[in-house]
This record gives sequence, structure tokens and C-alpha cells, in this order.
Amino acid sequence: MKDYYNILGVNKGASKDEIKKAFYKLAHKYHPDKKEGNESKFKEVNEAYQVLSDDSKRSKYDQFGSGFSAGGGPASGWEGFSQGNGFGGFDFSEGFQNSNADFDFGNLNDIFSDFFTGGAGRGRTETRRGRDISTEIQISFSEAVFGTSRKILITKTSNCVTCNGTGAKPNTKMETCKYCNGQGKIREARRTILGTISSTKICEECLGSGEVPKEKCENCKGKGILRKEVEISVNIPAGIRDGEMIRMTGGGEAVSKGTAGDLYIKINVASHAVFKREGNDLVMNLDLKLSDALLGTEYPIQTLDGQISVKIPEGVSINEILRIKGKGVPISKNKRGDLLIKLKIKFPNKLSHKSRELVEQLKKEGI
Repeated sequence: MKDYYNILGVNKGASKDEIKKAFYKLAHKYHPDKKEGNESKFKEVNEAYQVLSDDSKRSKYDQFGSGFSAGGGPASGWEGFSQGNGFGGFDFSEGFQNSNADFDFGNLNDIFSDFFTGGAGRGRTETRRGRDISTEIQISFSEAVFGTSRKILITKTSNCVTCNGTGAKPNTKMETCKYCNGQGKIREARRTILGTISSTKICEECLGSGEVPKEKCENCKGKGILRKEVEISVNIPAGIRDGEMIRMTGGGEAVSKGTAGDLYIKINVASHAVFKREGNDLVMNLDLKLSDALLGTEYPIQTLDGQISVKIPEGVSINEILRIKGKGVPISKNKRGDLLIKLKIKFPNKLSHKSRELVEQLKKEGI
């Protein structure tokens, strides 16, 4: 049984937010487009996220494990099957490679899938989906706090603009596919160790639609897709954190007669010379002269919203914190975190003769 919690590296009691963050981190790490990517790991991480991010599926998984059925309980009698991998995860596409028997073993994972699903596994028409892709951009600290928008250029497979992804020459007619006679599927029979097993697969010529254009689009040669550089507008929400991912549905690779994958954008936030973020609050240090700490004063402060004047009360202590309401990170449309000012009292390295006399007097008074 697959341990989805272990795959994502989270505890069984992890919150949805923790599961989401773990998925984004691992998806970015293992994405096939990455130099160090791992397609197998990427699929495994995605499978775990699809279950644990859904309350209903997660509840069933916690109760029955990865062998639960879509109907709400364990798959009766077949707990040994793992998802999509035949008997208990055993790969039947291997194991008989050196056999001299006169059988076409092919990929027995597909055969057993057909056998136990009544042929529905491969026979049903499924929507083709393009690959997910990822990139990353850097924004300033201020842009992360207040939000911004960016335009980025990405080279990817996209729908042909000439035929709008149909693969047909503009104004041309569609005709019945000769390869599948308009069925969208092709039936084939294989000789296996179990005997002759029939199965169906999507027609590679019409990709399951049953129709092909009488004349193909000259721009994409009938494929409906082209690899090109495209400009994408990215809206970055206020309050985004360093390392967070933005998912743009349909922004990934396009496929012929299918839906495009998704685009994942990792946000890198540059550090700020003055401010640091703690939750939804902004934190800064303010150096005070000893006399100002004792007597109190007003200091001009340059915040992310502009300059303000901060009143320093007399007799403040080292590391005392002043809180300025509503000058932190936006939480909602009308609510923001606070600005926290940590007071640092700056002591002089040397005292003049007059200053020493004054301090001596303060010392006599017990100050």
C-alpha cells in the first residue's frame, strides 16, 4: 500500500495548507522539465496530493488505504492491487522478457487492466492532457506585500492560432476518419498466456474524434499545435510568501485535440534592507539615542506606504516594541497586519568631559 503521507513528507495530521506547500515544493523539485527532474516521482507526488487534498478521498484513504474504491469502501477482495500497476505493483511488462513462447506479451499491465475492468480502462474515451511546466520569477519585497502583475515569456507547445487547435485548414470540411471508420477507437486482439484478449485503443489518426480535416492546416501541418514563444500575464496576489507557487490552469503544454497542462510559477521574494516579515506583520529595528530613550521624542519612519512620524515615549527600554496598526501585510481587502518597531538604544563609545559630568549627576540621583 502506498503511504501518501510519507510520499509528501508530512504527518498524518497535517493540515491542508501543509499538504499543499509540501506538494508545491516536491512538484517543483521533480518536474520533468527540470534538469534534476524525475517523472516517476512527479507522478507519485501528484497522485498523493490528489487524494490527500480532497477531504472525501483522504477520509477513505485513512480508513481503507490506497486500495479504496471510488464507491466509498475498500475494493472488495482486491486490496493487493495498487493503483494502475496490476497485481500488487508487479510490472507485468517485465518478467517474461526471456521467454521463447509464441505469445505477444506486450504490456500485460494494460491487458490485466482491461480484463478486470471489462475493457473500460482503455476503451473509454479520455481527454488528452498536455504536460505541466514550471518557471520562476523574482519580485521585490514591496511587490510581495502589496501584489503586482508581471508579463513573462515562455517557449512552449501552444495551440495553432491559424486553425485554433483543430489542425484543419480554415473553412475546410471534416470527413470521417478512414482508420477507425468514425468510431474514434481501434479494436485489436492479442495472443497472451491467458489466450486471445481483445482490447480497444484511441485512434492515433483522429485522436478519438472520429473525424479528420479534408485539408490540413498549412501552418501546423494538421497537428493543431506549434512550439513557440508566448507572453503570459501573471497576477501576483498581495501577501505572497517567498517560495510560494502560483498555478495557472491551462498555461502548460498543449496537445492535439485535448486540454493543456498547467503552468506552475515559483515566486522568489527579494530581501529588504529594513523590513522583515513575521506572519502578517512587518518588523524593523530603530536605533535611538540614549537621551531620546530617556526623555522621549518623535522619529520620522519611512514605511512601505510612505513616511510617518512615530512618537517615542520617555523611559523606553532596550528591545521594547512599538506597534503601528494597519501598516503590515494585507490580509483581506480591509484588513492588514501591523508594523512592529523594535527599539535599539545606541550607547556612545566615548563621553565628553561635560557628558561625563552630567552622567555622574544622574548616577548620584540613582538613575
